[in-house]
Amino acid sequence: MSYPPYGSGYPQQGYPAPGGYGGGPGYPQPGGYPAPGGAGMPTPESASAAAYGTPGGLPYAPQPAGGPGTIGFNVGGPMPGGQGYPGAYPSAQPSYPAAQPGYPAQPSYPQQGGYNASPAYNPPPGGFGAPTPGYGQVQGSAPPQSAGYGSSPGYGAAPAAGYGAPGAQPGGYSAPSAGGYGAPPAGGYGAPPAGGYSAPPAGQTGGQYGSYGAPTGGANYGSVPGPANYQIYEEGTLKPYPNFNVEQDVQVLRKAMKGFGTDEKAIIDILGHRSNTQRQQIKLMYKTCFGRDLVNDLKSELGGRFEDACVALMMKPDEFDAYEIRRAMRGAGTDEAALIEILCTRNNAQIHALTAAYKTMYGRKLEDDIISETSGHFRKLLVSMSVGGRQENMPVDINKARTDAQRLYQAGEKRWGTDENTFNMILASQSYEQCRAVFDEYGRLSKHDIEQAIKNEMSGDLSTGMLTIVRMIRSKHGYFADRLYYSMKGMGTDDRTLIRIIVSRCEVDMKQIRDEFQRRYGKGLDAFVRGDVSGDYRTLMLALISG
Repeated sequence: MSYPPYGSGYPQQGYPAPGGYGGGPGYPQPGGYPAPGGAGMPTPESASAAAYGTPGGLPYAPQPAGGPGTIGFNVGGPMPGGQGYPGAYPSAQPSYPAAQPGYPAQPSYPQQGGYNASPAYNPPPGGFGAPTPGYGQVQGSAPPQSAGYGSSPGYGAAPAAGYGAPGAQPGGYSAPSAGGYGAPPAGGYGAPPAGGYSAPPAGQTGGQYGSYGAPTGGANYGSVPGPANYQIYEEGTLKPYPNFNVEQDVQVLRKAMKGFGTDEKAIIDILGHRSNTQRQQIKLMYKTCFGRDLVNDLKSELGGRFEDACVALMMKPDEFDAYEIRRAMRGAGTDEAALIEILCTRNNAQIHALTAAYKTMYGRKLEDDIISETSGHFRKLLVSMSVGGRQENMPVDINKARTDAQRLYQAGEKRWGTDENTFNMILASQSYEQCRAVFDEYGRLSKHDIEQAIKNEMSGDLSTGMLTIVRMIRSKHGYFADRLYYSMKGMGTDDRTLIRIIVSRCEVDMKQIRDEFQRRYGKGLDAFVRGDVSGDYRTLMLALISG
């Protein structure tokens, strides 16, 4: 290995200059004797001064050992966050200044295991801050760090309190498992698929996407679960009409209701085969062309349940939800089942749109009406759901799921009486995917399934509401399939429930509801509808179901 010439790097040490001692400044003398002319053994400061040409020999102000701004070999201890070089180096390097202008700059080293998909990772000025979460890791934990730049491969030291379980220090760290973190899964964690995890690959509708099942992973389950284990794929039956012509549609509708008699088939052909966005355009263009309100014309020309279904189709989704909520609380008594169905099955955006539409349509706050119409813990549950504050689209944190399952167990089966607030807090605030993980962990912890535990611990509307949330989170399609089945089972038909579910779900997930209905009851949903209702009402419902 050769050294750069004097002046651009470090002077060679231990070798006499040509022609005897004292031939050049900075060369050590045998036995420590000074050379003629006063040249002696250089100090670190004098050597650095010779290299940099600055008073004192340092190109920057001295830094506290191990503090922000530490450069090079991690002088004085490890860098913040446990990163940088391990503590195998001495606390100071007496012969070397903090930087070597004569040597090429050190290259950047990539991270281990594919975390954050970064091609290179350079330490920021002032040291490392909190680690940035990467893809494929558990929420509330940090990715393993490299053992050092250019040092041995693998995973370096854990953070101060370890890694994984919540509670040990801010950020949710605890002691690591024996043997450290271990190797990442085969192939690394990598980046997520384009578009996230909410939809399956093109053309794939079966398997784990079709409905919720037990998480896969065998013995490795619980370390880094795949988000797809807790995702559900959805598809509606009613799609936007490909050859949509709004002017032509309004002319057909006007002709169908003008004069003597009504052409119900023409109305069904349009309203039953246009998306909600297209129907809103039709409603606007109808008034623009004819100066008449389409909904009022439908009410005057139609009747019975067929009229109810057509009017429902002409509302926006948030308006229809607000209309059904108001109807459930208006008059004598309250339709708790309808309140639970709507408030406990809508996502945050839908809840926010619903509350805004309710205020616009009725000049009242939804929360105030819920408080006046309900009571007790059931009131608290509905108010919690009406806020729309669920933590959606969060990564599944298995450690947190285990903690929450333990809390539910302690709040119910392990105590005399029930702490309903704990159930309310977890079921109303966690994402659907996280709740599914909690339910799985509860089943491992207790001898009862979470649904049986709720039945044992609660009663009345509160039990119904909690069970609705659990069943809907576990299998939304199964929940709606059950609601449709019981709306038609036995004597008579609950038409309000039948219309509400079919109209509100036909563009969301009716395909999965229809498949789940067939699986659960051994008979197609369309066959049930055909045998339970009749006339134009039946024709319209079948059009929405079949698509």
